[in-house]
Amino acid sequence: MKTLAIDIGGTKFSLGLFEGDRLVQRESQATDSEGGKDWMLARIEEIASGWQFDRCGIGFGGPVKFDDQRVALSTHVGGWKDFHLTKYLSDRLKVPAVMDNDANVGALGEGFHGAGRGHSPLFYMTLSTGIGGGILIDGKPLRGPDSYAGEIGHINIVPDGPDCLCGSRGCFERMCCGLWMRRDYGRPAAELLKELEFVQRYVVLLARGLKAAIMILNPSRIVIGGGIAKAGDALFVPLREELGRQVTSWSQARLDVQPAALVDDSVLYGALELAKTL
Repeated sequence: MKTLAIDIGGTKFSLGLFEGDRLVQRESQATDSEGGKDWMLARIEEIASGWQFDRCGIGFGGPVKFDDQRVALSTHVGGWKDFHLTKYLSDRLKVPAVMDNDANVGALGEGFHGAGRGHSPLFYMTLSTGIGGGILIDGKPLRGPDSYAGEIGHINIVPDGPDCLCGSRGCFERMCCGLWMRRDYGRPAAELLKELEFVQRYVVLLARGLKAAIMILNPSRIVIGGGIAKAGDALFVPLREELGRQVTSWSQARLDVQPAALVDDSVLYGALELAKTL
């Protein structure tokens, strides 16, 4: 069985072709935010036209109405609101397709193939252009009745903080994601995370958001994926130390926080697992 896996993000999108569980082809391109949805769909169709596959799994970088297989919206790229992406791609590619938000799909990827194997509950957080969360319990995503479970990016960690794109203020995403790091500091996250003083301030906010997941869910492990997680020990060592300071000592909650093992391919492997449900 051959599977087309698609990862649609705020700064890039990727396609992978799987033969069984083996990734045999992969292509990634930068997102053209001005071109919006139509530009990206055209590129996806162009790439996929050269591959042969039997089904398609998709991770989308924004809220998804899973039961309707509909994109709810994207705060980073225009044109996606209320779009029936799976129907569109099924019609164009002539194969069945299934979609979930990229954090749920990333959780599947890391849970079955990466750093989350053997852990339940698993909390996966994508830390990139935006921030999203996925919860995996006994190998199944916890979506909630309206598909909004895990949306940790929009809890408020700084009361009366700066405006977030969601309409609230001081959200986890607003304070810690790559989009706002560049806008607030004029430099990309990869550069900022090389500076010790910045990292020491940054992990205080990052730990604040993760503490909410720890205290509510008590996950067996937290896996962090996305571009910012590539900072490695420069981020994860001080983050673990800060979590140790912030998380209530009497809780004895696990503070097992690891970078994604699949790096840029967590969502692609998760899309493979999602497609297996078709």
